[in-house]
Amino acid sequence: MPRSRSVSFEDFASPHMLATDIAEKHTHWRNMRSGWLETTKEARDYIFATDTRSTSAGNLGWRNSTHVPKICQIRDNLHANYMATLFPNEKSFIFEADDPESNLPSKRASVEAYMKNKTRLGNFREEIEKCVLDWIDYGNSFAEVEFVNENDPMKPTSRFVGPKVRRISPLDITFDPTCTDFLKTPKIKRELTTLGDLQATVEDYPEMGYLQEAIDSSVELRNRIKGASKGSFDVKKNAAFQADGFDSFSTYFDSEFVELLHFYGDIWDRETNSLFRNQHIVVIDRAFIIHQSEHPSWHGRPPIHHAGWRVRPDNLYAMGPLDNLIGMQYRIDHLENAKSDALDMILFPVLKIKGLVEDFEYGPNERIYVGDDGDVAFMNPDASVLQMDAQIAQYMQLMEEMAGAPRQAMGLRTPGEKTKFEVQVLENGANRVFVNKISHFESIFLEPILNDMLEVGRRNFIGSEQVSVTDSDFNFMSFLKISPEDIKASGNIRAVGARRFAHKANILQNLVQFSNTPLGQDQGVRRHMSGYKLARMVENLLEVEEYDIIEKEIAIFEEADAARASQGAQQQLMEEESVNPAEALGL
Repeated sequence: MPRSRSVSFEDFASPHMLATDIAEKHTHWRNMRSGWLETTKEARDYIFATDTRSTSAGNLGWRNSTHVPKICQIRDNLHANYMATLFPNEKSFIFEADDPESNLPSKRASVEAYMKNKTRLGNFREEIEKCVLDWIDYGNSFAEVEFVNENDPMKPTSRFVGPKVRRISPLDITFDPTCTDFLKTPKIKRELTTLGDLQATVEDYPEMGYLQEAIDSSVELRNRIKGASKGSFDVKKNAAFQADGFDSFSTYFDSEFVELLHFYGDIWDRETNSLFRNQHIVVIDRAFIIHQSEHPSWHGRPPIHHAGWRVRPDNLYAMGPLDNLIGMQYRIDHLENAKSDALDMILFPVLKIKGLVEDFEYGPNERIYVGDDGDVAFMNPDASVLQMDAQIAQYMQLMEEMAGAPRQAMGLRTPGEKTKFEVQVLENGANRVFVNKISHFESIFLEPILNDMLEVGRRNFIGSEQVSVTDSDFNFMSFLKISPEDIKASGNIRAVGARRFAHKANILQNLVQFSNTPLGQDQGVRRHMSGYKLARMVENLLEVEEYDIIEKEIAIFEEADAARASQGAQQQLMEEESVNPAEALGL
């Protein structure tokens, strides 16, 4: 029998040197984050566990396998409160101009109207919600901004043209974690698609015609490998060309999937001894470069952003709020199942049999026949283990506090009587970690994304668009025609949802407490306060402008209308009482 000849990847294709360098960088950076992946995997196992058998607490030998989903409850609590704080209303961001021309009301209104239209139609809130979940589950969230043109003449109702934010899974992006700045470090985004989807993309978006070359190269390479596998060849595995998620070299090429590696940043080309700055390079099958160009962003960097929950020194992979709670979750499950097993042993205790005892069935009114020196006795465990509920409750409360999710955020009142200003002091102190975290997410992640959306929209804006605008004073909707010049302004988008939410809550609480003090009720002080402006202030703090409940001196006019209506009703009643019943019947 002829001996098979081992072949490597280079026997089937001549890979580009730059493409293999990018593939090796991806593999190296993926290996550098292996410890972080293990930690996040354990946290996610506890989040979605239904019992302890699928967690690290499942090998304790207990008969009971109850899982107390405390980590999952903390995760849902953080997610709900983060989203409510980031998007308290439609006014979650504003435009701040850098020069007088850009600060014109018409210019600011055009920019804000354009951004509100794109965030509403482009599912901005839904994508950010996914990023917030990544921020909680993984401790790291990633997103990119791209320009989307879904202008299909056959489907006018689904038309969307403009910038969109896309969530990037933390498992699908790699970078050098030892760099100090994520925006400056090179990064690789992994995309797994199919040949059919690539072909559809070429047909739907002619500007991406370079993908046709990728499809042809990938199909040809697969045909070569399939042909070789039928002959007397042993395909040798090569780690540099091992695609993530596939158990072997040949399994990947036998499947319908195609892996694309998108490289962003500066890279040194060993083949030409050249440095390429701010590049976007697309590698297919970890072998061929199908696209290479300088990224067109005006900011000189790709619009990919990262936010970490608990930042580590000298490591871009941050720690999540749930990571260091795993030990306490393990302890809670341990105590819960130990208590349940102890209760089972009290209800159905172990029997100690001494000497000669005939076989018997354990049950009510059962007779046991024992011989000389024979005896049957219960082995009763210590009942004090049933008092573990207090310890479990203590661990649960401690987990919430360490995750930055105080119990007050769930609507639960802390024990003890409070003085007038003590409530505010305690509330501000309890929420300090929460407000700090969400403000950090807003400033380093949400705000740069909004500015990149504006930059991408400016750069790709063609023609004109009609966007809807709601008038806050008269509460009606109109349409504003926007051209490229209308949104070309010098300034920045400021995300103010979280900061405004905390600021307004604090002001409203101070106002209520001040009005209940003797100073706030003093007529000499109230004489200098405008009731109308105070009412407008409360309307703004409560964010009920759309109901149009504040109008100057409206109560006086309403009282006058009520008095006139009451007087008219009384006059009509008197006229009815003065009429003779016989005359009313015409008799």
